Amino acid sequence: MRTTSARPALQLPTASVDDIRDQFPAMARRHNGVPVAYLDGPGGTQVPSYVANRVSDYLLNHNANTHWKYPTSTETDAMITRARRSLAAFVNGAPDEVAFGLNMTTITFHLARALGRSWGPTDEVLITELDHHGNVAPWRALEKERGVKIVVAKMRAEDGTLDLEDVERKIGPNTRLVAVGAASNALGTIVDIPHVAAMARAQHALVFVDAVHYAPHELVDVRGLGADFVAMSAYKFYGPHVGVLWGKRILLEMLDVPKLAPAPDDAPERLETGTQNHEGIIGAGAAVEWLAMLAGLTSGKPPKLDDKASMRAALEASFVMLHTEGTRLFAQLWNGLGAIKSVTRFGLPAGARRTPTISFRVAGVSCDDVAVALADKGLFVSHGDFYATTIIERLGGWPDGVVRVGCSAYTTAEEITRVLEAVDSLSG
Repeated sequence: MRTTSARPALQLPTASVDDIRDQFPAMARRHNGVPVAYLDGPGGTQVPSYVANRVSDYLLNHNANTHWKYPTSTETDAMITRARRSLAAFVNGAPDEVAFGLNMTTITFHLARALGRSWGPTDEVLITELDHHGNVAPWRALEKERGVKIVVAKMRAEDGTLDLEDVERKIGPNTRLVAVGAASNALGTIVDIPHVAAMARAQHALVFVDAVHYAPHELVDVRGLGADFVAMSAYKFYGPHVGVLWGKRILLEMLDVPKLAPAPDDAPERLETGTQNHEGIIGAGAAVEWLAMLAGLTSGKPPKLDDKASMRAALEASFVMLHTEGTRLFAQLWNGLGAIKSVTRFGLPAGARRTPTISFRVAGVSCDDVAVALADKGLFVSHGDFYATTIIERLGGWPDGVVRVGCSAYTTAEEITRVLEAVDSLSG
Protein backbone atom coordinates (compact mmCIF):
# COMPACT_ATOMS: atom_id res chain seq x y z
CA MET A 1 0.00 0.00 0.00
CA ARG A 2 1.38 3.42 -0.92
CA THR A 3 -0.60 5.38 1.63
CA THR A 4 -3.58 4.97 3.90
CA SER A 5 -3.92 8.70 4.59
CA ALA A 6 -7.07 10.49 3.49
CA ARG A 7 -5.03 13.66 2.91
CA PRO A 8 -4.30 14.23 -0.80
CA ALA A 9 -0.65 13.94 -1.79
CA LEU A 10 1.23 17.21 -2.16
CA GLN A 11 1.06 18.31 -5.79
CA LEU A 12 4.54 19.15 -7.00
CA PRO A 13 6.11 19.17 -10.47
CA THR A 14 7.50 15.80 -11.49
CA ALA A 15 11.28 15.57 -11.60
CA SER A 16 12.69 14.02 -14.76
CA VAL A 17 15.04 11.07 -14.52
CA ASP A 18 17.80 13.41 -15.75
CA ASP A 19 17.09 15.75 -12.84
CA ILE A 20 17.37 12.78 -10.49
CA ARG A 21 20.52 11.38 -12.04
CA ASP A 22 22.22 14.76 -11.70
CA GLN A 23 22.02 14.24 -7.93
CA PHE A 24 24.21 11.09 -8.09
CA PRO A 25 27.95 11.40 -8.77
CA ALA A 26 28.04 7.63 -9.42
CA MET A 27 26.14 8.18 -12.66
CA ALA A 28 29.32 9.61 -14.20
CA ARG A 29 31.17 6.30 -13.94
CA ARG A 30 32.11 4.43 -17.11
CA HIS A 31 33.20 0.82 -17.52
CA ASN A 32 34.82 -0.54 -20.68
CA GLY A 33 34.10 2.82 -22.30
CA VAL A 34 30.34 2.84 -21.65
CA PRO A 35 28.20 4.47 -18.94
CA VAL A 36 27.51 2.25 -15.96
CA ALA A 37 23.89 1.28 -15.33
CA TYR A 38 23.35 0.44 -11.67
CA LEU A 39 20.64 -2.22 -11.71
CA ASP A 40 21.57 -3.75 -8.35
CA GLY A 41 19.31 -1.49 -6.27
CA PRO A 42 17.65 -4.42 -4.45
CA GLY A 43 21.10 -5.13 -3.01
CA GLY A 44 21.90 -1.49 -2.32
CA THR A 45 21.28 1.83 -4.07
CA GLN A 46 23.68 4.59 -4.99
CA VAL A 47 23.84 7.69 -2.77
CA PRO A 48 22.95 11.24 -3.82
CA SER A 49 25.27 14.14 -3.07
CA TYR A 50 22.78 15.53 -0.55
CA VAL A 51 23.21 12.46 1.64
CA ALA A 52 26.96 12.18 1.20
CA ASN A 53 27.42 15.87 2.02
CA ARG A 54 25.41 15.54 5.22
CA VAL A 55 27.51 12.56 6.32
CA SER A 56 30.73 14.37 5.44
CA ASP A 57 29.62 17.55 7.24
CA TYR A 58 28.89 15.57 10.40
CA LEU A 59 32.23 13.76 10.41
CA LEU A 60 34.28 16.85 9.60
CA ASN A 61 32.48 19.47 11.69
CA HIS A 62 30.36 17.88 14.44
CA ASN A 63 31.86 14.47 15.27
CA ALA A 64 31.43 13.56 18.97
CA ASN A 65 29.79 11.12 21.31
CA THR A 66 26.34 11.87 22.70
CA HIS A 67 24.77 13.44 25.81
CA TRP A 68 27.64 15.64 26.98
CA LYS A 69 27.60 19.38 27.63
CA TYR A 70 29.93 20.69 24.95
CA PRO A 71 29.04 21.96 21.47
CA THR A 72 29.91 19.07 19.18
CA SER A 73 28.17 16.61 21.52
CA THR A 74 24.99 18.66 21.72
CA GLU A 75 25.15 19.13 17.95
CA THR A 76 25.39 15.35 17.55
CA ASP A 77 22.34 14.90 19.80
CA ALA A 78 20.39 17.42 17.74
CA MET A 79 21.36 15.82 14.42
CA ILE A 80 20.35 12.35 15.63
CA THR A 81 17.05 13.78 16.86
CA ARG A 82 16.50 15.29 13.42
CA ALA A 83 17.16 11.90 11.83
CA ARG A 84 14.62 10.22 14.12
CA ARG A 85 12.04 12.82 13.14
CA SER A 86 12.73 12.27 9.45
CA LEU A 87 12.45 8.49 9.79
CA ALA A 88 9.26 8.92 11.84
CA ALA A 89 7.76 10.88 8.94
CA PHE A 90 8.98 8.17 6.56
CA VAL A 91 7.10 5.39 8.37
CA ASN A 92 4.22 7.49 9.78
CA GLY A 93 5.31 6.84 13.35
CA ALA A 94 6.75 8.86 16.22
CA PRO A 95 10.42 9.81 16.76
CA ASP A 96 10.62 7.92 20.06
CA GLU A 97 9.56 4.77 18.21
CA VAL A 98 12.57 4.83 15.83
CA ALA A 99 15.74 2.96 16.81
CA PHE A 100 18.94 2.44 14.85
CA GLY A 101 21.42 -0.39 14.54
CA LEU A 102 24.10 -1.97 12.37
CA ASN A 103 21.65 -3.40 9.81
CA MET A 104 18.25 -5.06 9.62
CA THR A 105 19.61 -8.53 10.34
CA THR A 106 21.50 -7.47 13.47
CA ILE A 107 18.53 -5.46 14.73
CA THR A 108 16.26 -8.47 14.21
CA PHE A 109 18.59 -10.78 16.14
CA HIS A 110 18.62 -8.21 18.96
CA LEU A 111 14.83 -7.91 18.98
CA ALA A 112 14.35 -11.67 18.76
CA ARG A 113 16.58 -12.25 21.76
CA ALA A 114 14.66 -9.66 23.76
CA LEU A 115 11.29 -11.15 22.89
CA GLY A 116 12.47 -14.72 23.27
CA ARG A 117 13.58 -14.30 26.88
CA SER A 118 9.95 -14.80 27.95
CA TRP A 119 9.12 -17.58 25.45
CA GLY A 120 9.58 -21.33 25.64
CA PRO A 121 8.59 -24.68 24.09
CA THR A 122 4.84 -23.97 24.19
CA ASP A 123 5.26 -20.78 22.17
CA GLU A 124 5.31 -20.52 18.37
CA VAL A 125 6.76 -18.08 15.85
CA LEU A 126 5.47 -18.17 12.28
CA ILE A 127 7.94 -17.42 9.48
CA THR A 128 7.52 -17.77 5.72
CA GLU A 129 9.29 -19.38 2.79
CA LEU A 130 9.09 -16.08 0.93
CA ASP A 131 11.41 -14.25 3.30
CA HIS A 132 15.03 -13.14 3.26
CA HIS A 133 16.88 -15.19 5.85
CA GLY A 134 17.46 -12.01 7.86
CA ASN A 135 13.85 -12.57 8.87
CA VAL A 136 14.33 -16.30 9.35
CA ALA A 137 17.61 -16.98 11.17
CA PRO A 138 16.93 -14.70 14.20
CA TRP A 139 13.71 -16.58 14.94
CA ARG A 140 15.31 -19.95 14.22
CA ALA A 141 17.89 -19.04 16.87
CA LEU A 142 15.07 -19.00 19.44
CA GLU A 143 14.27 -22.57 18.45
CA LYS A 144 17.77 -23.56 19.53
CA GLU A 145 18.16 -21.25 22.51
CA ARG A 146 14.66 -21.30 24.02
CA GLY A 147 12.93 -24.30 22.50
CA VAL A 148 10.44 -22.07 20.70
CA LYS A 149 8.53 -23.87 17.94
CA ILE A 150 9.04 -22.41 14.48
CA VAL A 151 6.13 -22.78 12.06
CA VAL A 152 6.70 -22.13 8.35
CA ALA A 153 4.07 -20.76 5.96
CA LYS A 154 4.50 -21.77 2.32
CA MET A 155 5.06 -19.71 -0.78
CA ARG A 156 3.36 -20.54 -4.06
CA ALA A 157 6.24 -21.42 -6.38
CA GLU A 158 4.07 -21.00 -9.47
CA ASP A 159 3.77 -17.24 -9.01
CA GLY A 160 6.09 -16.35 -6.13
CA THR A 161 3.35 -15.26 -3.74
CA LEU A 162 2.75 -16.06 -0.09
CA ASP A 163 0.09 -18.71 0.49
CA LEU A 164 -2.25 -16.69 2.70
CA GLU A 165 -4.53 -19.68 3.31
CA ASP A 166 -1.54 -21.57 4.70
CA VAL A 167 -0.70 -18.57 6.88
CA GLU A 168 -4.22 -18.57 8.30
CA ARG A 169 -4.09 -22.33 8.96
CA LYS A 170 -0.81 -22.07 10.82
CA ILE A 171 -1.53 -19.07 13.06
CA GLY A 172 -3.02 -20.42 16.27
CA PRO A 173 -3.48 -19.76 19.98
CA ASN A 174 0.19 -20.55 20.68
CA THR A 175 1.49 -18.11 18.06
CA ARG A 176 3.42 -15.35 19.78
CA LEU A 177 4.74 -13.59 16.70
CA VAL A 178 4.30 -13.60 12.93
CA ALA A 179 7.48 -12.58 11.08
CA VAL A 180 6.76 -11.64 7.47
CA GLY A 181 8.38 -9.66 4.68
CA ALA A 182 6.42 -6.84 3.07
CA ALA A 183 8.13 -7.47 -0.28
CA SER A 184 10.42 -10.21 -1.56
CA ASN A 185 13.93 -9.04 -2.39
CA ALA A 186 14.27 -11.95 -4.85
CA LEU A 187 10.96 -11.79 -6.68
CA GLY A 188 9.48 -8.36 -6.00
CA THR A 189 6.27 -9.88 -4.62
CA ILE A 190 4.37 -7.48 -2.34
CA VAL A 191 2.57 -9.22 0.51
CA ASP A 192 -0.80 -8.14 1.86
CA ILE A 193 0.57 -7.23 5.28
CA PRO A 194 -2.67 -5.74 6.68
CA HIS A 195 -4.41 -9.07 5.97
CA VAL A 196 -1.63 -11.06 7.62
CA ALA A 197 -1.60 -8.67 10.57
CA ALA A 198 -5.35 -9.04 11.03
CA MET A 199 -4.99 -12.83 11.15
CA ALA A 200 -2.20 -12.49 13.71
CA ARG A 201 -4.16 -10.01 15.77
CA ALA A 202 -7.13 -12.41 15.93
CA GLN A 203 -4.83 -14.78 17.86
CA HIS A 204 -3.25 -11.97 19.93
CA ALA A 205 0.11 -12.45 18.20
CA LEU A 206 2.67 -9.74 17.52
CA VAL A 207 3.61 -8.80 13.94
CA PHE A 208 7.19 -8.17 12.81
CA VAL A 209 7.59 -6.85 9.26
CA ASP A 210 10.78 -6.90 7.19
CA ALA A 211 10.31 -3.81 5.00
CA VAL A 212 13.85 -3.71 3.59
CA HIS A 213 12.82 -4.31 -0.03
CA TYR A 214 9.43 -2.63 0.36
CA ALA A 215 10.60 0.73 1.68
CA PRO A 216 12.40 1.97 -1.48
CA HIS A 217 9.29 1.40 -3.61
CA GLU A 218 6.17 1.80 -1.44
CA LEU A 219 5.82 4.44 1.26
CA VAL A 220 5.72 2.67 4.62
CA ASP A 221 2.73 3.34 6.86
CA VAL A 222 3.22 1.39 10.07
CA ARG A 223 -0.29 2.15 11.27
CA GLY A 224 -1.89 1.06 8.01
CA LEU A 225 0.21 -2.10 7.90
CA GLY A 226 -1.01 -3.11 11.36
CA ALA A 227 2.53 -3.98 12.47
CA ASP A 228 4.11 -3.97 15.92
CA PHE A 229 7.67 -3.78 14.60
CA VAL A 230 9.02 -2.78 11.17
CA ALA A 231 12.68 -3.09 10.15
CA MET A 232 14.44 -1.41 7.22
CA SER A 233 17.91 -0.73 5.83
CA ALA A 234 18.75 2.82 4.78
CA TYR A 235 21.19 1.69 2.09
CA LYS A 236 18.24 0.34 0.11
CA PHE A 237 16.63 3.80 -0.08
CA TYR A 238 19.61 5.96 -1.07
CA GLY A 239 21.24 6.19 2.36
CA PRO A 240 24.33 4.73 4.07
CA HIS A 241 24.74 1.28 5.58
CA VAL A 242 22.65 1.48 8.74
CA GLY A 243 19.55 -0.36 9.97
CA VAL A 244 16.29 1.15 11.23
CA LEU A 245 13.69 -0.37 13.54
CA TRP A 246 10.28 1.12 14.21
CA GLY A 247 8.36 -0.34 17.13
CA LYS A 248 5.32 0.64 19.13
CA ARG A 249 6.61 2.66 22.06
CA ILE A 250 4.78 0.61 24.68
CA LEU A 251 6.45 -2.53 23.34
CA LEU A 252 9.91 -0.96 23.07
CA GLU A 253 9.67 0.05 26.73
CA MET A 254 8.61 -3.46 27.80
CA LEU A 255 11.26 -5.40 25.88
CA ASP A 256 13.80 -7.29 27.97
CA VAL A 257 16.65 -6.08 25.79
CA PRO A 258 20.27 -7.04 26.47
CA LYS A 259 21.82 -3.74 27.57
CA LEU A 260 24.38 -2.20 29.87
CA ALA A 261 22.93 -1.08 33.20
CA PRO A 262 24.09 2.58 32.89
CA ALA A 263 22.78 2.88 29.32
CA PRO A 264 19.55 4.83 28.67
CA ASP A 265 16.42 2.93 29.65
CA ASP A 266 13.94 5.03 27.69
CA ALA A 267 12.63 4.18 24.23
CA PRO A 268 14.08 4.14 21.69
CA GLU A 269 17.69 4.42 22.95
CA ARG A 270 17.33 1.37 25.19
CA LEU A 271 17.49 -0.75 22.02
CA GLU A 272 20.66 0.93 20.75
CA THR A 273 23.44 -1.11 22.32
CA GLY A 274 26.75 0.75 22.56
CA THR A 275 27.90 3.78 20.60
CA GLN A 276 25.97 3.97 17.37
CA ASN A 277 27.02 4.82 13.81
CA HIS A 278 26.21 8.50 14.15
CA GLU A 279 27.18 9.42 10.61
CA GLY A 280 25.07 6.53 9.28
CA ILE A 281 22.06 7.65 11.33
CA ILE A 282 22.41 11.21 10.08
CA GLY A 283 22.77 9.89 6.53
CA ALA A 284 19.62 7.78 6.92
CA GLY A 285 17.68 10.87 7.94
CA ALA A 286 19.18 12.77 5.02
CA ALA A 287 18.06 10.02 2.62
CA VAL A 288 14.48 10.49 3.78
CA GLU A 289 14.81 14.25 3.37
CA TRP A 290 16.15 13.74 -0.15
CA LEU A 291 13.20 11.49 -0.98
CA ALA A 292 10.82 14.12 0.40
CA MET A 293 12.40 16.76 -1.85
CA LEU A 294 12.45 14.48 -4.89
CA ALA A 295 9.05 15.21 -6.43
CA GLY A 296 9.66 18.93 -6.06
CA LEU A 297 13.23 18.83 -7.32
CA THR A 298 12.43 21.30 -10.09
CA SER A 299 9.85 23.37 -8.20
CA GLY A 300 12.11 25.36 -5.91
CA LYS A 301 9.57 24.72 -3.13
CA PRO A 302 11.08 22.07 -0.82
CA PRO A 303 8.97 20.71 2.04
CA LYS A 304 9.43 21.92 5.58
CA LEU A 305 11.87 19.34 6.90
CA ASP A 306 11.02 20.07 10.52
CA ASP A 307 7.28 19.54 10.00
CA LYS A 308 6.04 15.94 9.92
CA ALA A 309 2.85 16.70 7.97
CA SER A 310 4.79 18.60 5.29
CA MET A 311 7.40 15.85 5.09
CA ARG A 312 4.80 13.10 4.88
CA ALA A 313 2.85 14.87 2.14
CA ALA A 314 6.03 15.43 0.14
CA LEU A 315 7.03 11.80 0.57
CA GLU A 316 3.61 10.71 -0.68
CA ALA A 317 4.09 12.82 -3.82
CA SER A 318 7.59 11.46 -4.38
CA PHE A 319 6.51 7.85 -4.00
CA VAL A 320 3.62 8.29 -6.42
CA MET A 321 6.19 9.54 -8.94
CA LEU A 322 8.61 6.68 -8.20
CA HIS A 323 5.85 4.08 -8.39
CA THR A 324 4.58 5.38 -11.73
CA GLU A 325 8.03 5.37 -13.32
CA GLY A 326 9.01 2.04 -11.76
CA THR A 327 5.85 0.41 -13.10
CA ARG A 328 6.60 1.66 -16.61
CA LEU A 329 10.20 0.46 -16.54
CA PHE A 330 9.27 -2.91 -15.12
CA ALA A 331 6.71 -3.52 -17.87
CA GLN A 332 9.41 -2.83 -20.44
CA LEU A 333 11.78 -5.21 -18.67
CA TRP A 334 9.25 -8.00 -18.06
CA ASN A 335 7.84 -7.95 -21.58
CA GLY A 336 11.26 -7.66 -23.18
CA LEU A 337 12.70 -10.62 -21.29
CA GLY A 338 9.57 -12.59 -22.10
CA ALA A 339 10.29 -12.17 -25.79
CA ILE A 340 13.67 -13.92 -25.42
CA LYS A 341 13.04 -17.67 -25.76
CA SER A 342 16.01 -18.73 -23.64
CA VAL A 343 14.89 -16.68 -20.62
CA THR A 344 12.78 -17.98 -17.74
CA ARG A 345 11.22 -15.23 -15.63
CA PHE A 346 10.09 -15.74 -12.03
CA GLY A 347 7.34 -14.06 -10.05
CA LEU A 348 4.29 -12.00 -10.85
CA PRO A 349 3.94 -10.30 -14.25
CA ALA A 350 3.81 -6.63 -15.10
CA GLY A 351 0.57 -5.10 -13.89
CA ALA A 352 0.52 -7.11 -10.66
CA ARG A 353 1.12 -5.48 -7.29
CA ARG A 354 4.87 -5.83 -7.01
CA THR A 355 8.14 -3.91 -6.96
CA PRO A 356 10.12 -3.21 -10.17
CA THR A 357 12.49 -6.11 -9.45
CA ILE A 358 12.81 -9.24 -11.59
CA SER A 359 14.75 -12.50 -11.27
CA PHE A 360 15.41 -14.69 -14.28
CA ARG A 361 17.63 -17.39 -15.73
CA VAL A 362 19.11 -17.86 -19.20
CA ALA A 363 19.06 -21.45 -20.46
CA GLY A 364 22.52 -22.95 -20.79
CA VAL A 365 24.31 -19.99 -19.19
CA SER A 366 25.28 -19.86 -15.52
CA CYS A 367 24.11 -16.87 -13.51
CA ASP A 368 27.73 -15.93 -12.83
CA ASP A 369 28.43 -15.87 -16.56
CA VAL A 370 25.32 -13.79 -17.26
CA ALA A 371 26.35 -11.26 -14.63
CA VAL A 372 29.93 -11.08 -15.96
CA ALA A 373 28.73 -10.65 -19.54
CA LEU A 374 26.38 -7.84 -18.53
CA ALA A 375 29.05 -6.17 -16.37
CA ASP A 376 31.39 -6.14 -19.38
CA LYS A 377 28.77 -3.96 -21.07
CA GLY A 378 28.48 -1.62 -18.09
CA LEU A 379 25.34 -3.26 -16.72
CA PHE A 380 25.79 -3.99 -13.02
CA VAL A 381 23.31 -6.63 -11.85
CA SER A 382 23.24 -8.96 -8.87
CA HIS A 383 23.08 -12.75 -9.00
CA GLY A 384 22.89 -15.72 -6.64
CA ASP A 385 20.32 -16.27 -3.88
CA PHE A 386 20.39 -12.85 -2.15
CA TYR A 387 19.95 -14.62 1.22
CA ALA A 388 16.46 -15.60 0.06
CA THR A 389 17.73 -19.15 -0.13
CA THR A 390 14.42 -20.90 0.44
CA ILE A 391 12.83 -19.10 -2.50
CA ILE A 392 15.64 -20.12 -4.83
CA GLU A 393 15.40 -23.73 -3.65
CA ARG A 394 11.63 -23.76 -4.23
CA LEU A 395 12.15 -22.38 -7.74
CA GLY A 396 14.68 -25.12 -8.55
CA GLY A 397 17.51 -22.66 -8.98
CA TRP A 398 19.85 -23.94 -6.28
CA PRO A 399 22.84 -23.71 -6.13
CA ASP A 400 23.40 -21.48 -9.19
CA GLY A 401 20.72 -19.00 -8.19
CA VAL A 402 19.14 -16.41 -10.46
CA VAL A 403 20.03 -13.11 -12.07
CA ARG A 404 18.28 -10.09 -10.57
CA VAL A 405 17.60 -6.69 -12.12
CA GLY A 406 16.06 -3.90 -10.10
CA CYS A 407 14.86 -0.45 -11.14
CA SER A 408 15.72 2.50 -8.91
CA ALA A 409 14.98 6.22 -8.99
CA TYR A 410 17.85 6.80 -11.44
CA THR A 411 17.07 3.93 -13.86
CA THR A 412 16.28 4.88 -17.47
CA ALA A 413 14.37 3.19 -20.28
CA GLU A 414 17.58 3.27 -22.33
CA GLU A 415 19.34 1.22 -19.64
CA ILE A 416 16.55 -1.37 -19.73
CA THR A 417 16.96 -1.57 -23.50
CA ARG A 418 20.67 -2.21 -23.01
CA VAL A 419 19.86 -5.05 -20.59
CA LEU A 420 17.45 -6.66 -23.02
CA GLU A 421 19.93 -6.46 -25.89
CA ALA A 422 22.74 -7.91 -23.73
CA VAL A 423 20.61 -10.82 -22.48
CA ASP A 424 19.36 -11.53 -26.01
CA SER A 425 22.96 -11.74 -27.24
CA LEU A 426 23.59 -14.56 -24.74
CA SER A 427 20.87 -16.74 -26.22
CA GLY A 428 23.00 -17.57 -29.22
